[in-house]
Amino acid sequence: MKRLLLAALGAISLSACAQTPGSGGAAAGAQVSTAAAPAATPAATPGSADERAIAAIAKFNPQVKVDRISAAPLPGFREALVGGQVVYVSDDGCYLFLPGSGGALFDTSSRKNLSEAALGDMRRQLLQTIPAGERIVFAPPNPVHTVTVFTDVECGYCRKLHSEMAEYNKQGIAIEYLAFPRMGIGSDDYKKMVSVWCAPDRKAALTAAKTARPVVAKDCKTTVNMQYDVGQRAGLTGTPMILAADGTQLGGYVPPAQLRAALDKLAADAKPAAAQARPAGA
Repeated sequence: MKRLLLAALGAISLSACAQTPGSGGAAAGAQVSTAAAPAATPAATPGSADERAIAAIAKFNPQVKVDRISAAPLPGFREALVGGQVVYVSDDGCYLFLPGSGGALFDTSSRKNLSEAALGDMRRQLLQTIPAGERIVFAPPNPVHTVTVFTDVECGYCRKLHSEMAEYNKQGIAIEYLAFPRMGIGSDDYKKMVSVWCAPDRKAALTAAKTARPVVAKDCKTTVNMQYDVGQRAGLTGTPMILAADGTQLGGYVPPAQLRAALDKLAADAKPAAAQARPAGA
């Protein structure tokens, strides 16, 4: 159910370290077929909380079938069973909550992920604690967008993203890398990343590490541990993790053109909000 609803919201791929490029599974998670006509949704009394909950779910994806609707253990919410999953909708139909791993609260009118907005603000503040000089930056001359990418030198999707750097830059996207050795502090993976951050040419060393070429082993004072800690606190569960300037998580590996489209949409959506927040006459 969550995947169906997120597909309806235009969610992008969250492909990350658990998969390798070309494998199935989550890499195609946002591509959900809804061609078959859904079975009938239970009838609800007109004007009732049940009817509002069913209508709210339909706003996200009219193809899904609500199998059952009833009072929720949480006061002020209805509990819906959809495709074997539980969804909670406020009695007024204004909010929809998807529980489980990575659960999220949505405003049903704007379809805005309110949980992600709160997390985004926290991530933005965490990222500000890492000095700019500690990022490994690949940028075009005049970037339109800048993203932060928590990366690992071993994971397949991290390597795939890096192999397409020229295209990301061509799309006007600057990529600022931070280290997240997914095998943990002290691992061989970690030691490679420390060597990269200790190298006189970090960009060349990172590219070498991501293409399975040798990197001169080095040890020095770095912020790799700090970056790893920030990644954990930012809710990172797999690499790569792409964050927009406002802290919004845009996915794991995302193709260049698709990432540019997502960033353009974020920027466009932010303009009305900024206008509303501006004092009258400003």
